[in-house]
Amino acid sequence: MSLRKKIKEILASDQKDYEVVINGWVRTFRNNQFIAVNDGSTIHTLQVVIDKDSLTEDEIKKINTGAAIKAQGTVVESQGSGQKVEIKASQVTILGEADPSKYPLQPKRHSLEFLREIAHLRFRTNTFGAVFRVRHSIAFAIHKFFNDKGFYYLHTPIITGSDAEGAGEMFQVTTLDLKNIPLTNDNEINFKEDFFNKATNLTVSGQLEAELGALALTDVYTFGPTFRAENSNTSRHLAEFWMIEPEMAFADLNDDMDLAEELLKYVIQYCIDQNPDDLDFLEERLTQEESQKPQIERSEMKLIEKLKFCVENDFERLTYTEAIRILMNSKPNKKKKFQYVIEEWGTDLQSEHERYLVEKHFKKPVILTDYPKEIKAFYMRLNEDDTTVRAMDILFPGIGEIVGGSQREERLDVLLERMKAFDIPAEEMDWFLDTRRYGTCEHAGFGLGLERLVQFITGMSNIRDVIPFPRFPGNAEF
Repeated sequence: MSLRKKIKEILASDQKDYEVVINGWVRTFRNNQFIAVNDGSTIHTLQVVIDKDSLTEDEIKKINTGAAIKAQGTVVESQGSGQKVEIKASQVTILGEADPSKYPLQPKRHSLEFLREIAHLRFRTNTFGAVFRVRHSIAFAIHKFFNDKGFYYLHTPIITGSDAEGAGEMFQVTTLDLKNIPLTNDNEINFKEDFFNKATNLTVSGQLEAELGALALTDVYTFGPTFRAENSNTSRHLAEFWMIEPEMAFADLNDDMDLAEELLKYVIQYCIDQNPDDLDFLEERLTQEESQKPQIERSEMKLIEKLKFCVENDFERLTYTEAIRILMNSKPNKKKKFQYVIEEWGTDLQSEHERYLVEKHFKKPVILTDYPKEIKAFYMRLNEDDTTVRAMDILFPGIGEIVGGSQREERLDVLLERMKAFDIPAEEMDWFLDTRRYGTCEHAGFGLGLERLVQFITGMSNIRDVIPFPRFPGNAEF
């Protein structure tokens, strides 16, 4: 059997006095004797103690921060403080050198701005190791949650001919020669000569295709990349991000809200259980970061306390109309402290409004329902008042909107009218309309942005720091 073990496994065990092999990267090397090694399996390093007489001077010179090594030896009780065990090495092999005069990640504190400039190496830091282990746990928990509830995982297309949101902010996909674009007699682009014989784009959502699956399999979910060609250079927006989109047949808005709240609580609790060391580290990092801010901008709760609070409390549910009343009567609105002052019903809520409701007024996650039909998508079910739709958004502290969903419009005549109002050609969506022609039923679903959820659980303030390879205006590295 192989002697190789992950550092996480060794540190989690009480076993001692056994032979082991580890592979990893040097974090620090002290006194030509003590190597702190990390292999990415945990936030913690494992100390490898070498007999400096067993290595040549040239070999010792190669044990630098960032170097990859293999160490074989005996797991023994640690002589120092900080961890229970260490490895007394019988053999150390340098697998890959890291020149200390050039390697940018020396053992000191690096700013997140600096690490974004060397994003290809930032996985090796404590912060990003923790963030991406938590991201993995979140993704795994999402799949487990839906699998255990009998949902089917549906792979929806990344290249699509439809705009699910009707927003038009889409990346075009083409194989046409951009230096010699074929034109029709009307001087329009001749997409008949393109690869798919029509205009195509990268998807903004898998929802419409997921509806097709739900109206046959009852409960499905998608989990994949989505794309928005929105020229937004903020800490909250990405051009490429991951979405989780469940769709349920025979379900209304209440079922939708219940599922979303249950999912969020399940995933947060899973991370609390599976990633305690990472969350402890990220909480300490966040506390240090917030200590530089004015008192008024600091979170009222520490990271783990905030996560537990979300799990242990029911989300507050209220209508958009009730929320507008609260916001219009709020001090920030009356004193014009909001950047976007709310003056009338029908206003599209901004992040500052959402965060006020969550962080100041209710001090808990909030679900808003029944939005004006003019500010929501065409596929949301029209209420009997003919002015609002059966939509719901879940708002989280520090993030604002984290989930957007609705009961879908299952009535063909109403859906056609809504599409007409949004200038969406019915003939292009005939495949979608067939689900309303044949065996239609009430159904509902929502979209959860993975990166927003990772941000919330890790406490990271910039969305570019919770996705491995961020895509935003002017940046498409790797």
